[in-house]
Amino acid sequence: MIAPFDRARIESIVHAIGERLEGEWLVIGGAAVALWLEPRRLTEDVDVVPMTDTGSERLALMELADDLGLPIESVNSAADFFVRRIDGWRRELEVLHRGSRATVYRPNATLMVLLKMRRLSERDLEDCRLVLAAEPVDAGRVRAALAALPDADDAALGARREELGRLLGAAGEVR
Repeated sequence: MIAPFDRARIESIVHAIGERLEGEWLVIGGAAVALWLEPRRLTEDVDVVPMTDTGSERLALMELADDLGLPIESVNSAADFFVRRIDGWRRELEVLHRGSRATVYRPNATLMVLLKMRRLSERDLEDCRLVLAAEPVDAGRVRAALAALPDADDAALGARREELGRLLGAAGEVR
């Protein structure tokens, strides 16, 4: 099993993407939180989404991971399934790193919470707390998305969703 990724390891991957890959990439999840909000945050993998979908990007990302001595599953591009389900996601990005060949983005606060809320594990809820404390979100949009989720399968998830709703009540509006 690979050791968790800390901020330094994540930064080295993001830098390598910017210098060695082409195009535009989106880093989400715990890796984005570590780079943006909480330097002590660890993550088991780095969720990296190619912003174009020709198919060759995934292979290039896996080759990069292999070149860096990482297991290919440690750079996960499957999260694009969740990103692409959010209307207007491309308008919700912030530049994280501009390399000589590629630009790497992170989600803004609104997109990050939208991405975290469906699963909303304890870790996801903590990440949402960090996001909401750091930057304003489009709370109306996020509240509507939260209300549109299917009923929670278990009481703990329902309680976490209620907590997120309370946190949104105190969140600043962007739009």
